[in-house]
Amino acid sequence: MATRMVPSKINHVTVVGGGIMGSGIAMITAANGYQVTVVDVNEEALSRARLQVEKDLRRMAMHVSKGNEEAANKFYADGVARICYSADLEQVVSKTDLVIEAIVENLEKKQALFKVIDQVALPHTLIATNTSSLSVKEIGSTARRQDRIGGLHFFNPVPLMKLVEVIRTEQTSNNTHEALLAFAKSLRKTTVSCKDMPGFVVNRLLFPVISEALGMVERGDATAHDIDVAMKLGLGHPMGPFELMDIVGIDTVQSIQQQRRDGAIKPSALLDAMVKENKLGVKTGEGFYSYK
Repeated sequence: MATRMVPSKINHVTVVGGGIMGSGIAMITAANGYQVTVVDVNEEALSRARLQVEKDLRRMAMHVSKGNEEAANKFYADGVARICYSADLEQVVSKTDLVIEAIVENLEKKQALFKVIDQVALPHTLIATNTSSLSVKEIGSTARRQDRIGGLHFFNPVPLMKLVEVIRTEQTSNNTHEALLAFAKSLRKTTVSCKDMPGFVVNRLLFPVISEALGMVERGDATAHDIDVAMKLGLGHPMGPFELMDIVGIDTVQSIQQQRRDGAIKPSALLDAMVKENKLGVKTGEGFYSYK
């Protein structure tokens, strides 16, 4: 595969989708010196993204400055100055070096987005998906630049979680994979490489545990709270599976389960009911726990 199509240096990054994951990715990218544009469907969505980005950036500024107010204000102001917001996808993508897709976990919507990005982006532009459960190859199947597509799976909350899974398909070039690894490391993240397989590394190991935990609650074997306590004190996990699901989003967990129906992953009637009741976790104020 030709190597000339991979950018020698990533200067501008476009994040498509300004939700919890997208805003977190945009913030941490700008905080580490990149020019960033957040793209979303309308001004209302962009306003929500801006509020979240600036909230997270202010928090990070206080942390890195160790209480020095002047340093914190400068860090914050510099970060804010590097971030733009736009609803014009094609105009933004036509001038960027790296596009990170962070929209809803829906294969058809991601494929449609990748097709548009591929058509308008510069020849050297890399396209990455932040999917946690879908096939990177299938997401990128509508694009022509198969060698310049990969996965950058960040974890929630992005500013705090240190890991990024860097995913390569059979078509991803070595140069593209190395560029994505280098980019993630430049954000002060620890990276692991993984082939394009269901669940990648973390979710492939995690979701059998989540599936079994849900089954235990549905059967009445133990409460969600007691299972969380047992996992934290018995196995040393920083949080239990139900606390984790509340942070990730009950609807996102349900979507991943539906994508990975196999012997170890079974659909959950409990999750289905919670999604119908809009009990999606932290983002709606109630999930397995109350956050109101």
